[in-house]
Amino acid sequence: MSDCIISVEHVFKSVTDSTGTLAILRDIDFSLAPKETVAIVGASGSGKSTLLSILAGLDTPTQGTVRLAGQDLFALTEDQRAALRAEKVGFVFQSFQLLGNLTALENVMLPLELAGRRDARQTAKDMLARVGLAQRLGHYPKVLSGGEQQRVALARAFVVQPALLLADEPTGSLDFATGETVMALMFDLNRELGTTLVLVTHDKAIAARCQRAITIEAGCIV
Repeated sequence: MSDCIISVEHVFKSVTDSTGTLAILRDIDFSLAPKETVAIVGASGSGKSTLLSILAGLDTPTQGTVRLAGQDLFALTEDQRAALRAEKVGFVFQSFQLLGNLTALENVMLPLELAGRRDARQTAKDMLARVGLAQRLGHYPKVLSGGEQQRVALARAFVVQPALLLADEPTGSLDFATGETVMALMFDLNRELGTTLVLVTHDKAIAARCQRAITIEAGCIV
C-alpha cells in the first residue's frame, strides 16, 4: 500500500453520553492514490465531516488505523500529528476560516511562515495571482466577497503544495456561479500540483466531477 497517500483501515467512531453510545462511523475502509479526486457524499449527519476530521488527525477514531504518507497517524503524538499535517495537508472549509486581522496576503503567507519559508511573501503573492486576486493582496477578509474569501482560503491551502487537500462543503456558502468558479479553480490546482483532493459535499454535480465517490449512510460506506 506504499503508493497510497492515505489509507483508512477498519475505522470506527462512537461517542458515549448519558443516553448511551452512538456509532458515528462503522468499519470505514478505503485508500486514496496520489493525485486522485474523491467526493465523500451522504445526507447531513451521516458522518462525512467526522470522517474528514479523522483523515486529518484532528479527531481520533474509537478503533482502526489511518496512514498518511505511510505514517500511522494515531501512533504519533499530538505534536507529531500537527507537524505532519502542516507538511502534508491543506484544508478548505465552508466558512473560509480566514484570520480577520490579517490581509489576504498575510493569511496566505501564514502557513509558509510557520514552516520557516524565507520566500513566504513572494510565494504567497504568486499563489494569490494564480487564483485571480493579485489586486487584493492588502485587503482584509471583511472587505472581500464570499467568493474572494474562498479563493484566499484555496490559495492558503494550496500554497504549501500539500500531498492531500481536504475540503468540507467548499461551496456551501457561495452562490452557484461563484461556487462553479471556485470548484474549477480547485480542480485546476489539483491537476497542476498533483494534490490528492477529498471533498465532502452533498452536491451531486460536484461529486460527479471527481474520479470517484464514497457514499456514507448511517456511518457506513455503501
